[in-house]
Amino acid sequence: MPIINKYLLDNAQNTLLASTDDFLVAPEWVSIMTMNAQFRTSLSMSQWVPAVLGAAPVWSGSFEQIVNLTAGNNAGQVDVGYAAERTVASATNDDIDLSGVLTDVFGNAVTMAKLVALLIINKQRDGTPNTTNLTPGGGSNTIPGFSSALWPIGPGGIFKIVSPAIAGLATVTANTGDILRIANSAGAQAKYQIVLLGRSS
Repeated sequence: MPIINKYLLDNAQNTLLASTDDFLVAPEWVSIMTMNAQFRTSLSMSQWVPAVLGAAPVWSGSFEQIVNLTAGNNAGQVDVGYAAERTVASATNDDIDLSGVLTDVFGNAVTMAKLVALLIINKQRDGTPNTTNLTPGGGSNTIPGFSSALWPIGPGGIFKIVSPAIAGLATVTANTGDILRIANSAGAQAKYQIVLLGRSS
């Protein structure tokens, strides 16, 4: 069961700053306010060559992509969202039902017809690191594209994907195609952060 649905995380440390009816989940900063959402990916990097004398050659670059999602059920839109810290036992699966089982920050049932964006952070929201891998996918009655296990997310790792197109990431079908499995490897319990954005029709 989710521990919390409303929280604000620090971009660098993933530490709790405040409780809010909106949510911002670092480091991708997904924010939802009346179901307007912004999915942001950014990267800054530098490279240099050590120099014995004089200044070393340095190259720096930054990259950013922002996907803005407005309210609705068309391309580039979402109208349902879920954000939580969840707990999964050692060598156990967390099977998440996207069709009417989850609740949003206001206690409303989250029933998705389309999954549009997914963010998983293999780290507790208080900054405590996990020690096991989390692997999305696999199981039965899964949403399309997640029927087989995908790449493992190591401790502190991040898995994120978004598709604003009308098809979204996947079509959710109640009872037969509505499960997203997050599998925890053996060794320890894991608490992880997850955000799901989608459309109700």
